[in-house]
Amino acid sequence: MVTTLGVVAGAGLALVFVAFHFMKGTKPPAPDDIAQEVLEHRASTVTETDFPEPYSRGIGGGAGAGAVGAGGAEGELEEGEEESEGFDPSSIPEDEVEYYEIEFTKEGETIEVANNETILDAGEEQGWDLPYACREGQCLSCGGHITDGDAHEFVQHSNNETLSDDEMEKGYVLTCTAYPTSDFTLETNETP
Repeated sequence: MVTTLGVVAGAGLALVFVAFHFMKGTKPPAPDDIAQEVLEHRASTVTETDFPEPYSRGIGGGAGAGAVGAGGAEGELEEGEEESEGFDPSSIPEDEVEYYEIEFTKEGETIEVANNETILDAGEEQGWDLPYACREGQCLSCGGHITDGDAHEFVQHSNNETLSDDEMEKGYVLTCTAYPTSDFTLETNETP
């Protein structure tokens, strides 16, 4: 039969086992962090190539698709074509800075923009929430449309890896790298 001494001894023994279970050091040791080893192994097994990363207009880039579609490999110049370097607004001396009136139709205002300031920066200084992503002329997020005609006649880009000449002739610009050279009307958040 059950005695009081047996019940007390069993309960005490159970408490001892529970105490040992929850004491420090009873858990199995955590495995070593091998993340760095995995990264080093992966880097040593991937071969280097001279191929450029693929371009995607939606993510950033796109110049590759336009260049290859035009009949040449990316980076190759057509016969008679000169390599064009981006416009450098910092090279404009302070005494030669000019201001142009840009009408932002969707914002309902006309503001003066210096020829050494991007259209995007000028709009943001007004407190407008204009779209952008890369700020480097490599995507279409900041795209705008000049309603007055060919964008070549109204802006200079410091970098344009996305818009083709045809798209610029239709009035499209990248506001993050476009500097005004004349007065014009602009529709922001417009892409080809």
